[in-house]
Amino acid sequence: MDAGPPFPPAPDRVVFDRAELSLILSVYGRFVAAGEWRDYAMSFLRDAAVFSVFRRATEHPLYRIEKRPRLRNAQGAYSVIAMDGRILKRGHDLAQVLRVLDKALIRAVD
Repeated sequence: MDAGPPFPPAPDRVVFDRAELSLILSVYGRFVAAGEWRDYAMSFLRDAAVFSVFRRATEHPLYRIEKRPRLRNAQGAYSVIAMDGRILKRGHDLAQVLRVLDKALIRAVD
């Protein structure tokens, strides 16, 4: 199986590859099953790829999962950002960065 993007990327856009999308959608599916998240949006910009999650489509995103390749050598390319703009976790390993959301899922299920 190819680990490339699900569609040919524009050369001036940052995209998530299949492996990254698989990790993100796995977390998204768990929150949907818990009834916490109901919608998502993806943006592919010149300097970042963003996966935003929503409780309802008409609201601001609860969380943004961002990939910023320019930060890969500094803090890490991946980050999870809360609705208020706080960076909850940043790092080089997407799976590790997404673990910050596990705390929110545990609270939702309790």
